[in-house]
Parts: sequence; structure tokens; C-alpha cells
Amino acid sequence: MYHLTAKSANVKTGPIPVSTSTHDTCPDICPLKAKGCYAGSGPLALHWRKVTEGTRGVSWSNFVQLIEALPKKQVWRHNQAGDLVPMEHNKEIVSGVALQELVEANKGKRGFTYTHYNPRLAHNAAMISYANKIGFTINLSANTMAEADEYKALDIGPVVTILPIEYQRTMHKKEYTETLKEYAERMKGKCITDAGNAITVCPATFMDDVSCATCKLCARESRGTIVGFPAHGT
Repeated sequence: MYHLTAKSANVKTGPIPVSTSTHDTCPDICPLKAKGCYAGSGPLALHWRKVTEGTRGVSWSNFVQLIEALPKKQVWRHNQAGDLVPMEHNKEIVSGVALQELVEANKGKRGFTYTHYNPRLAHNAAMISYANKIGFTINLSANTMAEADEYKALDIGPVVTILPIEYQRTMHKKEYTETLKEYAERMKGKCITDAGNAITVCPATFMDDVSCATCKLCARESRGTIVGFPAHGT
């Protein structure tokens, strides 16, 4: 089952459409699967469980129709929980048919997502590259800075990574007056991987007035920076 929330109430994403896919879409290669995933606790976990159990959501074909019906240029996030649709016979391989259907439905919109499917596998790499070139942004989810460098070198899509907890910030709007552009300028040269790739810490993790709806950095297939998410959650 697949569920589309027309207007998210999550302050981090902002009021944009967000989707949720069943738990079994997540590949076993993800080290956070049942071991610290942020979607495994709180209100999102309750919602995710209902989608996984089949009491909430729609079939894949109906979900694709919902995406096709979104307004032109609409920014939306695929999979606040869950991952891309896998092949039936191999749960570690992305379904090319399902992804092509989603990419077609997304044309004219600005859908983006993150995936833990192994991009080192030729089929997964080809499908991720195809989606990014057509206009559906798939961010490669790395688990360390070193892995982020490896994924960046593949040149098949934008990259995000988990960062050590010391990168977490607790600034509040009343104390933090920098604009996103000013923040980006200040951070240049301060968050660099061993391979020399720049990392931008997700602004929504520490700026009260920034969300996916206003930032849109992860929705950009072509960008010069890796986006980093400080370790957080339960």
C-alpha cells in the first residue's frame, strides 16, 4: 500500500504533499532498518504501521494516479517513510517498471526522494540515473562521509549523508537571523569531506523558519553540495 498526504503537518517538510510506502519497501542493506530509523517511533511510526498493515493507503496504480493529478510545479516528497518499489523476486533491486511509472506521473512536478538501495549495483544505478535525468530527484542516502564521497563519484544523482551528532544545532528563530544564502556562504570550507566535497547541513534541522517547502535543496538534481543530516531522534 502507498499513502499520499496532500498537505503535511510536519514542520520539517512544511505544507507539501508527502507519501508513505510500506515497511517492506526498505532494502535490508539500510543499516537503520529497525535499528534507529527516525520513522520507527512517534506519530509517523503509527501511520507507517497502518500503511504497512494495509488499513491505510491505496494500490500502486492508484497512487501513481494521485501523483499525476498534483498541480504543475508542485514540490512533493516521496517516502517520508519507506523506499522505492522493489522487484518482486529480489527485494534489493529497484523495480524499473514501477519507477518508470512514477517518473512519468511526476512530469511537470518537482518530486524528490531518498533511497538506501545499493547504487553500486548496475541496475539500481541505471534506474536512479534515469529518474534524475528525467526530472524525478532521487538522493543517494549515504551513511558516512566516506560513503558520501563514494556515491558522489558515481555521478548518477545528488547525495545526502548522516553526520555525527556534533553537527546538530539547536538554534531558534529568535536567536538565528541569517538567511539561507548567508548561512551557505558562512559554511563554505567548513564542512568538507576527505575527497573535498562540500556538505551543507540541512537548514531545517536548526532553523525554525526553513522547511522542505521553502528550501527545496534536496529537490534539486543538479547541485554542488552534499546535504548532511545530523544524527537525531530516539
